[in-house]
Amino acid sequence: MARYTDSVCRLCRAEGIKLFLKGDRCNSPKCALTRRSYRPGMHGQARQKLSEYAVRLREKQKVRRVYGVLEKQFRRYYKEATRLRGVTGEVLLQLLERRMDNVVFRMGLASSRPQARQFVRHGFFAVNGVRSDIPSINLKNGVTIAVVEKKQAFFKARLEGLHSVRVPSWLSFDATTLTGHVVSNPTREENDTPANEQYIVEYYSR
Repeated sequence: MARYTDSVCRLCRAEGIKLFLKGDRCNSPKCALTRRSYRPGMHGQARQKLSEYAVRLREKQKVRRVYGVLEKQFRRYYKEATRLRGVTGEVLLQLLERRMDNVVFRMGLASSRPQARQFVRHGFFAVNGVRSDIPSINLKNGVTIAVVEKKQAFFKARLEGLHSVRVPSWLSFDATTLTGHVVSNPTREENDTPANEQYIVEYYSR
């Protein structure tokens, strides 16, 4: 499975915004963007004027990196969004939000999406009672996701040490049983992804 293996802190610096790819470290003084708030590379501190194309490209790259999706897979998400009913940009974000690794992150079981992806790959969760290790699974309404029995103690201890997380209204989560449900479609209002999805549509429609 192809994946990005370089420093994720470089991605935040390249986009000029915190993408929260390293969990709590992103809110600490150790954050790379806090220490060096300019683009990586020898010309990182040079002034840069972006063209309209570059603005739309950066917006696409930003969303792709937030969700940890490579270009080929992201393009497939976009094509699927164009086929579904609704505003294409919002549908695209809904598809990304419904990824299993993102749902684990939204429920507060992981401090970042990369960590959630690692947990899923290790088989820590079951979907409708069946153990799954595929982070990209699209979870439909009514689906139940639960921590497997042998990892319950690990996650209960972990939740005690984490800050309280606001679970979005399209999900429900029971911390006592470590079970969550997808109850409705993700809403754009509750999605805190710092992106203008219309720019992404314009980028692929050019």
